[in-house]
Amino acid sequence: MTTMQLKAMLVPDEGRLALSQDYFRSEHHLRAEGVTHTLVIDSGQAHSLRIPLIVRPIEGTSYRDAVSPYGFPGGVLDGLSEASKHSVDWRATELVSIFVRDRVWGPLCFADGTARNTVYFIDPRLPIEFREMHRRHVRRNFRLGFVNTSSPVRETSRQEQEGFKQVYLQTMIRDEASPRYFFSDTYFEQVFSSPSAWLVTTRAPDGCIASAAIGVSSDGLLHYYLGGTADAYLARSPAKNVFLGLSELSSRLGIPLNLGGGVRPGDGLEEFKQGFANAKSSLHTHEIICNPEVYAHLSAGRTASGYFPAYRAPRG
Repeated sequence: MTTMQLKAMLVPDEGRLALSQDYFRSEHHLRAEGVTHTLVIDSGQAHSLRIPLIVRPIEGTSYRDAVSPYGFPGGVLDGLSEASKHSVDWRATELVSIFVRDRVWGPLCFADGTARNTVYFIDPRLPIEFREMHRRHVRRNFRLGFVNTSSPVRETSRQEQEGFKQVYLQTMIRDEASPRYFFSDTYFEQVFSSPSAWLVTTRAPDGCIASAAIGVSSDGLLHYYLGGTADAYLARSPAKNVFLGLSELSSRLGIPLNLGGGVRPGDGLEEFKQGFANAKSSLHTHEIICNPEVYAHLSAGRTASGYFPAYRAPRG
């Protein structure tokens, strides 16, 4: 942790200063997410922290704020990590607030992050023991003729990629997901062209994709990123076979698998993932108020719900 005075600067470069070989800071992900800027925190001593951001206008005002892209992007830690947000001079950014999504493993961008959802891992270095019901369903599906495949997504066919998109879309509709998760074809093209992305599928005996997932490599982890199950095969729980495929892939790569967590703490999705996991951690975020006076003005009358920034909290 550092106590020196740090300066923040916002660079309109579409995140180029924050690029790395890790998926969540790769050109493919930053382009797909529409990243507009890099936040540079400079120590003045040849050390910096560089975070990709999406800068947004605040409707009905002349002000702007910013948010990290989806996933677990954190930032490029060039000799500077675990910095105190209170030691940074934010004025030059001319932003009202910044919401930073950090890594789930390893050093964080800032100290004193907010611990949010619990995230679950399958660590191949530890004993792996799936819940008995999960194991039973996986074995049953294999006996019935379900088959797993795993390949770098860039090497898969257009048919396989379209099949993934179909099962993903069916799942989002079934789960009544928010509009944010209905990605465009352009978004998927960026994901599919990444060298850090894999496609894991479970095919039914008739050859159709029953369930599938995209796994991406970032910051020493394989992350379960996007996935879904076809309506027609939901009763067979083929996602359990996909999770086995992801686990086997992480073992081959020699890195832990981040399964993520639930939509809300304690929900059915979290309980499902617990049945595979042998380790856990927390997702950390950082809520930064760059202009306290404007933030307070825009947030006036909003009830305290934990949503950040408060002035963007859904009404009602």
